[in-house]
Amino acid sequence: MTATVQSELISAIRSIPDYPKPGVMFRDITTLLGNPKAFRRAIDELVHPYAGTKVDKIAGIEARGFILGGAIAHQLSAGFVPIRKKGKLPHDTVRIAYSLEYGVDEMEMHRDAIQPGEKVILVDDLIATGGTAEGAVKLLKQMGADIVAACFIIDLPELGGRRKLEALGVNVRTLIEFEGH
Repeated sequence: MTATVQSELISAIRSIPDYPKPGVMFRDITTLLGNPKAFRRAIDELVHPYAGTKVDKIAGIEARGFILGGAIAHQLSAGFVPIRKKGKLPHDTVRIAYSLEYGVDEMEMHRDAIQPGEKVILVDDLIATGGTAEGAVKLLKQMGADIVAACFIIDLPELGGRRKLEALGVNVRTLIEFEGH
């Protein structure tokens, strides 16, 4: 990916200081999603390395991972699997607890969403501390998924999330980085 593309994506993202708490710089991708050129570029860049390869499913983490994951699934002719917070899916589910900065939460997916051995790409907008993505990886592996990669538009490298996923043997693809958190 060229510096021009990275610059285009960075300029399409709104930064909101002191949200959700003082000292945090929130990286808001809703402005990127609302910009047709930047949104298309981000999806194309996330899809590019996997075009022409067999990918069975895209697993998107609630909620922005649904938007990105649906577009990526369409481009790769793959199925889409939503990974949601506990209690949001209507059918038989599998669940995993995962660590957040300030506690523990649970996520789940439908028990029949992934078949053992299916090639899956995990998608979300941003990787920070990696707790949510790590939980999603463990949930997918529990179901027998062959995780091709975890893809994010934004990496906050100082927070170490990428390293957590790589320690689990997952290839991580990000498009841009921001310093801090």
